[in-house]
Amino acid sequence: MRTLRPSLIATLVVAPALMIPGAGRADDLIQIYDLAVQSDPQLRQAEQKLFATMETRPQALAPMLPNVGLQGTVDYNDVSSKSTTQFGSFNNRDNYSTQSGKAVVTQSVYNRANWMTLKQSETIIAQAEAQFRSAEIDLMVRTTQAYFDVLKAADAVTVSEALVRADERQLEQSQQRFQVGLVAITDVNDSQAAADKSKAGLIQAKSVLDNAWEALRVIVGPIQLPLARLGDKLPLSPPQPNEIGRWADSAQRNNFSIVAAVDAAASAKTNIEIQKSGYYPTVGLQASYGSTRSGAQYNTDTDAGFIGLTLTVPIYQGGAVASRTRQAGYNFRAAQDQLDQTRRQVDQQVKDAFRGINSSIEDVKARQAAVKSARSSLESTQAGLEVGTRTQVDVLNAQRQLFQAEFDYLASRYAYILNGVKLHQATSTLTRDVLAKGNAWLNPADKVMPPAY
Repeated sequence: MRTLRPSLIATLVVAPALMIPGAGRADDLIQIYDLAVQSDPQLRQAEQKLFATMETRPQALAPMLPNVGLQGTVDYNDVSSKSTTQFGSFNNRDNYSTQSGKAVVTQSVYNRANWMTLKQSETIIAQAEAQFRSAEIDLMVRTTQAYFDVLKAADAVTVSEALVRADERQLEQSQQRFQVGLVAITDVNDSQAAADKSKAGLIQAKSVLDNAWEALRVIVGPIQLPLARLGDKLPLSPPQPNEIGRWADSAQRNNFSIVAAVDAAASAKTNIEIQKSGYYPTVGLQASYGSTRSGAQYNTDTDAGFIGLTLTVPIYQGGAVASRTRQAGYNFRAAQDQLDQTRRQVDQQVKDAFRGINSSIEDVKARQAAVKSARSSLESTQAGLEVGTRTQVDVLNAQRQLFQAEFDYLASRYAYILNGVKLHQATSTLTRDVLAKGNAWLNPADKVMPPAY
């Protein structure tokens, strides 16, 4: 059985200030993750399931250990009797009590099913341990995803607010130009429509941000803490080693979901032997010692000891053993199929994340260049409007394209980080130290404030 290291829930010490909503400053990814470890119901549930599963071993061991019991009875007797002899008839009445007590010890000498069940408990516990490790890593991924979802939604609000201000300025300029006869009323109407649309977009962006905060609070609880934004400098580097095959091989060896599926298949295979044990004889030892005491007029007090072996040889049980054995075989093949499916899913996950990192690097660079191009395009369009070669609609479109390009650039940086986290998840190498490396890219001075309630 694998050695169970101390649970993060049981060993992690968090500063008391972080446990009080509004107290302290849990404003970066690591501090939010530490709160999640303490508060996430899914992780606590997974830990309790692990503790519950670990009880299968003492339960499997119990039938192989001696079973000691005491038995006792107390009877009250009221006996009336009549007898007839050659000397006449006689009536007799007797009131008395009878007490008996016995100590019984039973011990299984040979039961194949018990040994197989004890062996199975090892793989059941190992499976539960792997599932809990997977849940720990899953919490890191969920926390990181929720954290950056808030940042992404906050970026959308920032971009939307800037777009609203730009559209309002454009509307004001259009109105001024219309008043002096430089543009037609259609330009004013176009600017008004753009301003109204951007305001509606800002309302929607704020709603998405509130929802992102609520999704984070599902994990970490009802916190009111600001989050540090991602800094301007984000080092972009491919996975090391930059070989997809090595990452895929590592995932097949180490991924906790695969480990749990392997243990599940091993447990199902052992269950076949447990069911086959119904064909095998069993031998048991039983010993007892007891005494009986009676208050009857004519009685016999007894003290008796007993020890013996019991041999049970199954002959025919209605086909139940054969049926349960076939059923266990089907379950074993289903577990093998589940293992194969898990291996394929993990292989897809690790390769998607690996390619995602490399593509995200290029995407970030391309988005950054797109921002510069969109800004130049807006400046050129505004200049064209001044000389009459471009329309107000052209300016509004160029302006919207610039803000969209800026948002896409910011979003591409989050995708790069999340792909790295998911690659480590697939190989089960995601740890708090790995999160700390990404946490170093955050800027504590630039914060996203929580919504006020």
